[in-house]
Amino acid sequence: MTAADGFTADERAAMKERAAELRAEAKREKGAAKAAAELQDVLDAIAAMRDDDRAIGERVHATVLEAAPQLAPRTWYGMPAYALDGKVVCFFKAAGKFDGRYCELGFNDPAQLDDGSMWPTVFALTAVGPAEEAAIADLVRRAVD
Repeated sequence: MTAADGFTADERAAMKERAAELRAEAKREKGAAKAAAELQDVLDAIAAMRDDDRAIGERVHATVLEAAPQLAPRTWYGMPAYALDGKVVCFFKAAGKFDGRYCELGFNDPAQLDDGSMWPTVFALTAVGPAEEAAIADLVRRAVD
């Protein structure tokens, strides 16, 4: 990070990815062709991850789509994300994205996970087995209910 701009190189790259996503979105046609292109963007983002992150990302992707088929896959800051009515409900961030210690499954404001006056919105993932798949599916279903 430089003192001049306040952003790391990885953060600047993520912002450029988001700008490119917005440009591509504006050019895409509506309907099935757009949905197919956005799904392919997500699959490409997962394929570009390092091996350990990719394995987790693939399981998260499959689990999210199975639990909530109404969510539309798309990228968001270069990460796989899942939207409802155009708003990102949840996203997957690979550990390698910002040289993190673990992958993350995060939920944005449209997610209906409210529980009192405090609740988690980001979950760390180091592996995804049957127990984690069940927990992810439960969170995603609750997020869109």
